[in-house]
Amino acid sequence: MTAPADLTRWPAWPDTGADALERELLDRWRAEGLFEAVQAQGDGRPGFVFYEGPPTANGRPGIHHVFARTIKDLVCRYHAMDGKRVTRIAGWDTHGLPVELEVEKQLGFKGKGDIERYGVAAFARQCLDSVFTYRDEWVNLSERIGYWLDYDRAYVTCTREYVESVWGLRQRLHERETLY
Repeated sequence: MTAPADLTRWPAWPDTGADALERELLDRWRAEGLFEAVQAQGDGRPGFVFYEGPPTANGRPGIHHVFARTIKDLVCRYHAMDGKRVTRIAGWDTHGLPVELEVEKQLGFKGKGDIERYGVAAFARQCLDSVFTYRDEWVNLSERIGYWLDYDRAYVTCTREYVESVWGLRQRLHERETLY
């Protein structure tokens, strides 16, 4: 059987009750504040800090992201069970080539000349406007697979603070003569 072009036309999965059970469990975790309770148990313990390699939220998550996020969560849960305070910081990659390519595709551009004719500043604004297109899908996917992240303190790669922190680290590496 080949996939129809419109994936919304796929027949519904049989209702085995697993989906309802999963949603009930996730609702209970949310109501109990389980993530926050687990985080609080780590207070005063040695730390393990996990900054998520951030997804580009102007692209949809796929099944391959489930595998990667499962592995990332496994590492964090291991360190929590090992007695560490695990800080799980979400992040959003909001600039760079993936964002630009997605916007070029949306605008029907075939190359950099199209961007120059459109206007670099206008293109940059279009990129910034698109960066959180699928944010909610990413958060929902993460929640559905039990991948715990602190979205309230997420880092965003296009913010002045983030960019300046990267340049500051680069400066320190340069001063140590570790850049080639």
